[in-house]
Amino acid sequence: MHAAAVILAAGASTRFGSPKQLVRIGGYTMVERVVRTAREAGLAPIIAVVPTGVAVPAEATPVINADPAAGISRSIRLGLAAVPQDVEAAVILLGDEPMLPAAAIREILVAAATGMAIVAARAGDRVGPPVFLRRPLFELAEALEGDDGLTRLIRAHPETRMVDQPSAPVDVDTPADLEALAETLDR
Repeated sequence: MHAAAVILAAGASTRFGSPKQLVRIGGYTMVERVVRTAREAGLAPIIAVVPTGVAVPAEATPVINADPAAGISRSIRLGLAAVPQDVEAAVILLGDEPMLPAAAIREILVAAATGMAIVAARAGDRVGPPVFLRRPLFELAEALEGDDGLTRLIRAHPETRMVDQPSAPVDVDTPADLEALAETLDR
């Protein structure tokens, strides 16, 4: 299965107070960690949607979202539009989930190999990235607005398969989230 990674890392970091995409965790920025995970999971090409001024590793293609305030829906549309035409699918990842294991992405890809149009991770009540989308469904992202992510689309589409995960990935939105993550890494 040839699937691209679309990393959504263009948020304004308002709750964090500074560009969290550039915060280092274990020697790598959050964006670098997610790019490395996507590569390890076998996704290619790797597209990182970032705000102006945020660099991405050389193995990722940057897509600039010059208007992060327009919400995550804009980043989704920009990222999917950048997927080359010869790539049949994309896996949406979040740039602020730096500890997502490559195994979680591979589970999504295995489930997608059964022919499903959408495959999403589910941990308890949380449904969301990583999310696999086949190319014919990219156009559905055009209906998203503001901070309307993929959850509504995932739950409404009849060709969706959920892959249960033992826990949701750690989402780093605030400095306190980063401190808590750092404490778990120190153990």
